[in-house]
Amino acid sequence: MSACRTIRQKFLGPDVALRDIHDWRDRLLTAILMVALVMGSLTAVPSVIQAWREGQTAIAAVDALALAWVVFMWRKRGLSFHFRAWSLLLVLYAVGLVLLLTIGPVSQIYLMAFPVMAALLLGLRGALFALALDGLTLLLVGYLANADFQLPGFQGQSLGRWAVIAANFMFVASLIALSCATLLQGLEKSLDRVKKDAAAREVSEAALRASDARWKLALESTGDGVWDCDLQHRKITFSDRFIEMCGYAPGELPQDIDALDHLIHPEDLPRLREDRLAHLEGLTPTHTNEHRVRCKDGSWKWLLTRGLVIGRDADGRPQRMIGTQTDITSRKQSEALIWQQANYDGLTGLPNRQMLRDRLEQDIKKCKRDGQSVAVMFIDLDHFKEVNDTLGHDHGDMLLMEAAHRIRHCVRDSDTVARLGGDEFTVVLPELDKLPRVEQIAQDIIAVLGEVFQLGNERAYVSASIGITFYPDDATEIEDLFKQADQAMYVAKDNGRSRFSYFTPSLQEAAQTRVRLTNDMRMALTEQQFRVFYQPIVDLQTGRVRKAEALIRWQHPTRGMVSPAIFIPIAESSGLINEIGDWVFRESAAQVKRWRAQYQPDFQISVNKSPVQFRHEDNTLQDWFAHLDKLELPGQAMVVEITEGLLLEANADVSGQLQALRQAGIGVSLDDFGTGYSSLSYLQKFDIDYLKIDQTFVRGLAPASKNLALCKAIIVMAHELGMLVVAEGVETAEQRALLTEAGCDFGQGYHFAKPMPADDFETWYHTNLPALTA
Repeated sequence: MSACRTIRQKFLGPDVALRDIHDWRDRLLTAILMVALVMGSLTAVPSVIQAWREGQTAIAAVDALALAWVVFMWRKRGLSFHFRAWSLLLVLYAVGLVLLLTIGPVSQIYLMAFPVMAALLLGLRGALFALALDGLTLLLVGYLANADFQLPGFQGQSLGRWAVIAANFMFVASLIALSCATLLQGLEKSLDRVKKDAAAREVSEAALRASDARWKLALESTGDGVWDCDLQHRKITFSDRFIEMCGYAPGELPQDIDALDHLIHPEDLPRLREDRLAHLEGLTPTHTNEHRVRCKDGSWKWLLTRGLVIGRDADGRPQRMIGTQTDITSRKQSEALIWQQANYDGLTGLPNRQMLRDRLEQDIKKCKRDGQSVAVMFIDLDHFKEVNDTLGHDHGDMLLMEAAHRIRHCVRDSDTVARLGGDEFTVVLPELDKLPRVEQIAQDIIAVLGEVFQLGNERAYVSASIGITFYPDDATEIEDLFKQADQAMYVAKDNGRSRFSYFTPSLQEAAQTRVRLTNDMRMALTEQQFRVFYQPIVDLQTGRVRKAEALIRWQHPTRGMVSPAIFIPIAESSGLINEIGDWVFRESAAQVKRWRAQYQPDFQISVNKSPVQFRHEDNTLQDWFAHLDKLELPGQAMVVEITEGLLLEANADVSGQLQALRQAGIGVSLDDFGTGYSSLSYLQKFDIDYLKIDQTFVRGLAPASKNLALCKAIIVMAHELGMLVVAEGVETAEQRALLTEAGCDFGQGYHFAKPMPADDFETWYHTNLPALTA
């Protein structure tokens, strides 16, 4: 039996399930080729030998070639089915045709195999084609035989007789071929129906399997515990897993429903009973609730309860309910963490901006109902940046956490303290009835924040500036309250810090003016509204004028001359200072080129460069250097004036820009010296060419005065460090004389001249220079 199976697999292929009629035909073709190979070898070989002996070489050649082609087709199973099938059919046709022409009508049986095999292998269309070809072939051969062509076996056959023979052949061949084709066509339809039925059964079985899987999943995903409740007797039983999940031993949990409710968290019990009753009354399809259950060790565990009534009495009253308990403690903890991160500051634990808005909205609603007020305080820590820069961000974070703690202890539990970011805090004081309470809280906060902060081994000091606004007196919208408190806070800073300030309508007007000026300033450059004024800087020893400071002025078309003290801070905050500063430099460079040609070849003009410009990431300095090269001016023609604050916060980028100015030969002047920290460390660290004594010291100059002593000290120190000194704000001849006697190098102020346009400067130069040098 195994030998037969081996032979069958060898010749017919592996014994696998056949999917459709095409598989059947492919296997049939292989079987036919095998039979043709075996039987053909048994008949064709003797036939070839016999034909060769009788001189019938055509028959011998056809038989040999046909057998060889069958062998080739049987071995080349990788070829397409249709190629192999048509090859076999054409071989059968060719053999039948040759035999018909060489032997005679007796060999018609070979032509009959052609349509029968076509029906089996290719179906009805193939059978019809083969029958048509056979019919045409027989008619053509009969015609040729009666046209004096000498064809063996056709002697004495009239055309009419041959037509009858051909008709009978076609009848039998058609009967067999079309029967086979029809049978196989029906078989194909039957197989298709079987396939469709099998597919339908597979879908049905798959649906059943899916349903079973869902049911199994429902049973397996019932949480960590199952409960069964007898509603008629108010009893409930739990699975061992649920009892274990809550840390109890079997028998320790009460089976009475009402007694069990005592294990539910008091905050969750009302909602649990409400949800349970809604399902029992048929208002909800299932019972679902999340609540906390007290475990045996006293801890609380979050559970998700899902239940369903499965039995009712004749009156529709529920009798039995089953359900599951799932431990969702981890999920609840994750949700709580996400909510905490979304609503609270990660460093201080105070509410963030989002939570602040939510609480303020609630406070406003309550105060609107009760007719009370709400105060909003904005608190900014003064000098916090210096702590961060000098001690590091770790110490800065420690200071912020301690500051939050101190502010929290200055207010009630019902008040809100929030951190908006950085060193900014907000306090909301609802239900206010007395203004003094707000002032007292503000003073308390300023006092506690002004105390020393012990940050590990380091000590730090800051102060607080506070802005205060009220709902509904100042504004009714939250954003307006925040904006007004912020404006008031900046007023406190401008007034000297470590104080509080209330919002007033004038602050709002100033803010609106600021916005309008910002918009107007954007058009000022293109409409040529800016002017550069020049104030001479006089050599106190010789009276010569070899220097001037470039000062920008804004001639507004409707407001007139706008003070730099007003528009420069606006330009800095809006970023327009970069474009404006670049324009001032180019104007000044062109002017100094003319004055070097007219007056002195070493004439210098100083331009102010804002710290904002130093922090602006662009190639401004390189553009400046290229502009000087284009004008054929050396770097010594220009001086850049900077402030002490820039050096205090100088980073690598600022240091690099100062170094680039030094390498280009442009002088650096330190403006307003003496009003800030006046640290000697940065005087050693950076290359400073000029030091400008602030006018607050110069105005109070008098013989034997402290201001004179300070000026002398500054002059001596600067000279020792290789710097020249410029005194600002010189307004009297006495001040000039005292500064000259103290060794000051240059003077600048109204005593000599006010800032003026370039044309007026040239007139002043020619008019006043003789008197200055006299």
